[in-house]
Amino acid sequence: MRKRALIAGVAAVVISFSAGAGTAAGWWDMPKPPRPGTVAPVLPAGQANPMIASGVGIGANTPIYKTSGLGPSALNTGAPAGTEAAYIDTVVFPGGTLPAGVTITEAQGINVLRRIGENLQAQGLSYDDVYTMRVFLQNPSGAATADFAGWNRAYRQYFANTDLTTGQFVPVPLGTAAPAKPFVVNKARPSRFALEIENLPVNGWLVEVEVDAAYPAER
Repeated sequence: MRKRALIAGVAAVVISFSAGAGTAAGWWDMPKPPRPGTVAPVLPAGQANPMIASGVGIGANTPIYKTSGLGPSALNTGAPAGTEAAYIDTVVFPGGTLPAGVTITEAQGINVLRRIGENLQAQGLSYDDVYTMRVFLQNPSGAATADFAGWNRAYRQYFANTDLTTGQFVPVPLGTAAPAKPFVVNKARPSRFALEIENLPVNGWLVEVEVDAAYPAER
């Protein structure tokens, strides 16, 4: 009797395990974390040129670099100090003159992103190592809202400007000019937020940006 009970118990365990295995079928198909030392952006499905990642996975032991919040440099010495125009990058826009349709936020965004590039380069990194970005926008003088469209045009000059299906760059407009080759061809699409806030810490700033970048695995 005891032997028969033991056999029945073993059979019950096997049946229970089989049922559990059935409910757990496909667990091996669950998303895996990125390999150690790497990052993996999650991109929106069905889009050849998405602007930002839906999120990003960070593998174990991934060395990362976080910038401080950076604003535009006061390169336009022809404009009064502390004004919005003082933060036009005169290397890109000689004399501080903006081409048709280029907004002051767009110009400052380009200025900031050039500063971000310099900051990354000092650490042996580049734009394509960026995986997360945080953006703070202030309303231009006289405007009721922040200029998200101008900021996004500036962003596309340096990020998310390649076709994922062909690998070729996607032309980007500068202001109202016809789309042309981006300033920096870059397939990176970081996860990102952009917020409108009341005041940035420096008079005249309309844009402040902070990024996280991952040192490439081979380093």
